[in-house]
Amino acid sequence: MAEYKKGGYKISDIYQGGYSSLNPSMNYITTGSLGMTTDPRVANVLQEVSSKLSSGVKQIEISAVSPEIFDSMPNQQLKEVHRLSKLTGIDVSLHGPVIEASGVTQQGFDESEREASERRVTQTLLRAKELNPDGNIPVTFHSSQGLPASQLLPPSKGKKGYEKIIAINKESGKMAPLEPEVKYYPGTEKLKPKKLSPEKRLEILNDSEWDNSLNQVFFNQERAQEILGKNQAQIQHIMEEMNQMEKSQGKIDPRIFTPKQIHAYNNMKSAENYLQDVHQQANALFSKAYEFGDEHQQEILKAYSEKFKEDLKKNPGSPFNLAQATQELINNMKSPQVTPKMWVPIEEFSIENSGKTFGNAVFESYKKLGDKTPLLVIENPPAGVALSTGEDIKNIVVKSREQFVEKAKELGISESQAKKEAEKFIGATWDVGHINMLRKQGYTEEDIVKETKTVAPYVKHIHLSDNFGFEHTELPMGMGNVPLKKMMEKLGKKGFESKKIIEAAHWWQHFKTSPFQEVLEGVGSPVYSMKMAPYWNQSKEFQEGYFSDYGQMLPQMHYETFGAGFSQLPQELGGQIPGAKGNRMSGRPME
Repeated sequence: MAEYKKGGYKISDIYQGGYSSLNPSMNYITTGSLGMTTDPRVANVLQEVSSKLSSGVKQIEISAVSPEIFDSMPNQQLKEVHRLSKLTGIDVSLHGPVIEASGVTQQGFDESEREASERRVTQTLLRAKELNPDGNIPVTFHSSQGLPASQLLPPSKGKKGYEKIIAINKESGKMAPLEPEVKYYPGTEKLKPKKLSPEKRLEILNDSEWDNSLNQVFFNQERAQEILGKNQAQIQHIMEEMNQMEKSQGKIDPRIFTPKQIHAYNNMKSAENYLQDVHQQANALFSKAYEFGDEHQQEILKAYSEKFKEDLKKNPGSPFNLAQATQELINNMKSPQVTPKMWVPIEEFSIENSGKTFGNAVFESYKKLGDKTPLLVIENPPAGVALSTGEDIKNIVVKSREQFVEKAKELGISESQAKKEAEKFIGATWDVGHINMLRKQGYTEEDIVKETKTVAPYVKHIHLSDNFGFEHTELPMGMGNVPLKKMMEKLGKKGFESKKIIEAAHWWQHFKTSPFQEVLEGVGSPVYSMKMAPYWNQSKEFQEGYFSDYGQMLPQMHYETFGAGFSQLPQELGGQIPGAKGNRMSGRPME
């Protein structure tokens, strides 16, 4: 039996099943803050909500994770759910369709796909208004539908970095996995192996791609320089003759050239053709470097552009001048300080584009609904896919808010007001079961709790499910190893006040009963609304349950037979069940 020690005193449990009736495991999670979800396979949400009300929950989340199921829900049903919620006093939230908001597909990045996702999110927010026209209901969207994820080293290993990077090309959208690799280079002592980290491989990948892009430009540039160098005197001579011809005749007519002049003229044109190709390729590479470079790189490229413009003015029309100016521009672009990072971790790319999707969608809803806009809350998907860590969710919320602010400023809203609205309408849904799946990547309990601390300032909504850290199973809280109490402590007051939705699909699937009572016991909710003892995790005194020592091995019949009153014993033994006629000494067995 557990004991509570303080000041030299030992207070044994007053109510069995808990650490102490005065200090239960989690008495701050009140029954009224817990909610249930509807069956995600069912579009008849009115029937689903009606059936869930019998559990006594005060929150119900409409689960519309499948786009097809959500589109099968008539608006009339959503309106009826609103009327039912007003009659029963419950709050309603919505889990929106699980879609890929970044626009990344198996074929690569597609801006039209991202825009289609943006329209889907906007429509979902507007439809969610049917569930509560007067309030800001939470509408959850996954940060990612299942893109492969880079894998960070667990913090408990004592060093930062990646175990694996899923790199994506920002231009083509193609992906490449980068894991630690051992290389052997000639000239090293005893061919000592060199281990390349994923970060180093990413750096090499970017440098190699940029060098390969420049090599073709260098080839054409060298060919033009070769022609100009071998025929410099002839080309300069024909250029002078062409200038005199233009001054005297007003035009240049190559048909009257001598064979020697024609040879020089053809060499000049060949060089100019190569230089024209070089100029076009250099322009394309300069544009790519500027588009995908950071602010510092863009400033350097602006200076290169000005220098190139000034060089061209020195002798306009001269292939020699164009060749020299282009050569200097290409050499400058080969500098490591302007090499664009075309390959980046998929999380960085997805955050940029998904933030645009979510921020734009919320702003479109805000323009139509104003202060009654639903809250868009971004959920961490099961760990193992992209954008599933606390840092990822924090970054995508920040990016979505920044996008909202930029759109609002375009409409004339002040930056301070836009930031205030963005913080109000965009936040995070923290799924404690999903983040617990980092255990299969070597994360410890302390590491997982730190993930919660990172995202805590942005949390507006919580999903509760338990598992053992390896499979995406959903059990009632307390039946796996999710460190919920430590997580709630990191979430603080915002976490306590947030709606907490129970997701226990596998409990429903295998045990066919509501998980509500098991969750109440698992989180130690107070039995009464005064937030005081007794608590549901001390319900052993009332009926044996999964959280009461030996589990459900002592059925109600046990108490009726052997408990106070012995009501199920025969009358001959002092109970209420009629026994045999006669007396105990008649020799006839009791019936």
